[in-house]
Amino acid sequence: MRKRSLALASVMTVLGLTLPSTTTVDSAAGRTLPIPVDPRGVGLRPFTGQPATAHPIDTAEVPQHPFMAANGTSNMHGDAYQTDAYHNPGPSGPDLTVSSRLQGGVCLTVTFDSRGRIVTVCITPGQAPRLLLLDPDTLDPITTLSLPGAASASPTDAVGGAYFYLDNHDQAIIPTNTGEILVVAVQGDRLVPQRSYDLTPAIGTSGIVSALPDWSGLLWFAAEDGTVGTLDMANGRIETHEFNGEQITNSFAVDESGGVFVVSDHALYRFDATPSGRPEVTWRAPYDRGSRQKPGQFSHSSGTTPTLIGPASGPDGGYVAITDNADPAMRVLVFARGKNGPTEVCAHPVFPANTSATENSLVAVGGDIIVENNYGYEFDGRALLKGLAGARQPDTVPGLTRIHVDYPGRNCSVDWSNTVERIPSVVSKVSLANGLLYTYTHPSADELATRPGGQLLGHPDAWYLTAIDVRSGERVWSRLAGAGPLVNNHYAPISIGPDGAAYIGAVGGLIRIADN
Repeated sequence: MRKRSLALASVMTVLGLTLPSTTTVDSAAGRTLPIPVDPRGVGLRPFTGQPATAHPIDTAEVPQHPFMAANGTSNMHGDAYQTDAYHNPGPSGPDLTVSSRLQGGVCLTVTFDSRGRIVTVCITPGQAPRLLLLDPDTLDPITTLSLPGAASASPTDAVGGAYFYLDNHDQAIIPTNTGEILVVAVQGDRLVPQRSYDLTPAIGTSGIVSALPDWSGLLWFAAEDGTVGTLDMANGRIETHEFNGEQITNSFAVDESGGVFVVSDHALYRFDATPSGRPEVTWRAPYDRGSRQKPGQFSHSSGTTPTLIGPASGPDGGYVAITDNADPAMRVLVFARGKNGPTEVCAHPVFPANTSATENSLVAVGGDIIVENNYGYEFDGRALLKGLAGARQPDTVPGLTRIHVDYPGRNCSVDWSNTVERIPSVVSKVSLANGLLYTYTHPSADELATRPGGQLLGHPDAWYLTAIDVRSGERVWSRLAGAGPLVNNHYAPISIGPDGAAYIGAVGGLIRIADN
């Protein structure tokens, strides 16, 4: 998935708030302030559905990457396979509490250090991105560190720390807006810069989208102009491979065989490093990129980071899944990912004709795949004013589908399809411990559930953490996160913490929803 910088300045201006350059603090209380919400949300039912009964999903664990923090805590998609699946439980719903903190920008990747504290980068257009160490219970800042450069005002800029990862020594490895890879250690209650690597001799002014280590510890990076490179962090040596006329707008995945899996706006690639550390294309699988950039997408391409399924020691060297961008309907694509690939396992269309698009990674549930529909989402001045005015019209075509993959038979089929939930842009996550998929929904005005006897003055722009039964695709419960444009997640993920809470990046900062 690719992240966008936010039109936060315009949001804050319309709301009459000052855009802070650091976390907003109430000087009297000495604590950070919550994200402001639309008071009309009090007329909505805060919880619908019923508490969940845990139905664990028995599946093999993803191999632990030796150079990344523990699975579920290391990066935006949780692990090196980018599965978006956790082995610890998330909220179950009996008595959910909602808290938030205004951080002056969207907090994107949420990681957790070895003490369970949050390490995240928050981005505000036109200002320096900030690395924050937060208390996971209160979301109060323990310390902050300004990163080099200023975040771009462009609504489609993915660089500047949107993707970073936490390594096995509690160090954040961060691509910066200045073309550097910055290493920052969490030392006690401090964030301490360790070293910086300048990549501009190799990438020029192209922004770094993402960086991850392979299983040998060699750092790989992908730049917007299509450059895929390696950095030997021991000696600073940089090697690159440049695509001809292709761009990269998503992160990538790595596996224990040395494979590095990258999606450009034309094809899926497997890379491996030569003995000298040079990135080399092992195979290329072109996909149907369709005829257009669809509403809800950032580019004319697949919107997915590759998702790896099964160990590299298994049949076909394991598998890799993405979506294409085909017309009239995009398809889920599954390939064998071994060095002798790519062998296509299956391709299956999803969502209604001419209204299908995703800008988020697929979720792996065992060997199956869950995909969401983001078609129609927009975040601009008109959408903002409509939300503030209470004119809640449908902005996203609903859709959430589980694809069953028959690997020996080389075919796919629909296991279930939810045609109700509207999911504008969140990176949804699955808890394998309780069998729930957590997503962030945005009902239209006529779908809002009001309190008994409640009266709404207009229709608040309401956002919900919603739990879906992974086995059936049916909604189990929804908890109101808040109303108004500052609680819009705008492509930030849901992250399930070691404490079982769900953390949601939002335009205004960070939201925490947990069992009481």
